Amino acid sequence: MQNSTAKSKISKKSTPVRESTYNNLKSDVLAGRFNPGERLTEEHLAKSMGVSRTPVREALHKLESEGLIKPLESRGFSVARDSREEMEDLFDIRAALEGYAIRLICDCITAESIAVLEDLIRKAEDALKRKKLDEIFKYNTRFHDVLHDVISHKSRFHNLIADTRKYVLRYRKDSLQYLTAARRTIDGHKKIVLAISLKNPDLCERVMREHVQEAKEEALHTMLEI
Repeated sequence: MQNSTAKSKISKKSTPVRESTYNNLKSDVLAGRFNPGERLTEEHLAKSMGVSRTPVREALHKLESEGLIKPLESRGFSVARDSREEMEDLFDIRAALEGYAIRLICDCITAESIAVLEDLIRKAEDALKRKKLDEIFKYNTRFHDVLHDVISHKSRFHNLIADTRKYVLRYRKDSLQYLTAARRTIDGHKKIVLAISLKNPDLCERVMREHVQEAKEEALHTMLEI
């Protein structure tokens, strides 16, 4: 499978090559641009990314320590295949983080941000009518981006949520390719906005946890079908 790093060279001026190589390679893995089990080699990646083998080697070992890739008996690495238990753990971690985050968001979100969320729901509804599932995924992602922007001043917590979302989105992109799952996601977003509008932290947390739980069940169902 062709990855985005083959299309664009890394800018060596703005970001150190080591950091850029690691960030781009990690993004490719999390975005599903490599197939599970696909072999990754220093030579091929260095050529496609326009860098030397040294930063690629360092990036691969760092991704291995994070559990995103696994070493092969022969040379190289392969993209890890997460087990059902690992997938469930990721969603459970996200539920805990998002549940706490929505309580904070409930206390400080502005009317303007709520209006943006409502507009994204309307756009997702329109996309659903047209069966444009890629658009729904885009609006779903943006919906949570807007929520998390509200607490961006809590940088450490914000970064933790953002990193967890990157892992989870690998599975959500697949499950949202079904109209029923897309419908439930949109309905979940409506409940979240209503809870926020009522300024009820307990309700917000419960609704968000239910939303993540539904996403987990859909992802697990999709995993069994693939």
